[in-house]
Amino acid sequence: MSVDPIALAEEHWIDHGWPEAAPGMRLVTALTRVQQLLHQRIDEVLRPDLTFARYEILMLLVFSRRGALPMSVIGSRLQVHPASVTSAVDRLERDGYVIRERGEEDRRRVLASVTARGRRRALAATQALNEEVFGDVGLDSAALRRTSADLDRMRAHLGDALQR
Repeated sequence: MSVDPIALAEEHWIDHGWPEAAPGMRLVTALTRVQQLLHQRIDEVLRPDLTFARYEILMLLVFSRRGALPMSVIGSRLQVHPASVTSAVDRLERDGYVIRERGEEDRRRVLASVTARGRRRALAATQALNEEVFGDVGLDSAALRRTSADLDRMRAHLGDALQR
């Protein structure tokens, strides 16, 4: 029988005189571990050609009205550095999932546009993620709603913007 390292860490926190911080440390550590486990599952589903970041970009483009968005908007919506967007779009473009285009009104503006191949790959990846990851994260529907609401409150408390 193995020992849960997160529960053990909480005991150490308490034993070392930080009992008031122990529940928060346990939660943060558990959330970090859950994130690692989810990313492992996601990576297994999306391999070999997508990462979760590239998948998110494809889905942003699929959900957009024209199938295209300015690179700056992609970065803003995903809350990532512009260099990360450029790198991910470079790979998506190499794989034939997106193309870069210049804006019609402002030629300085670079748009990423999803290709038909990219749309098919995004929808196939979504179906697989729905079946193998999103559809069963180990919580029933009521717990999912409560946990999501709790995480939204935590995000707001930590300064994340929750506006639509």
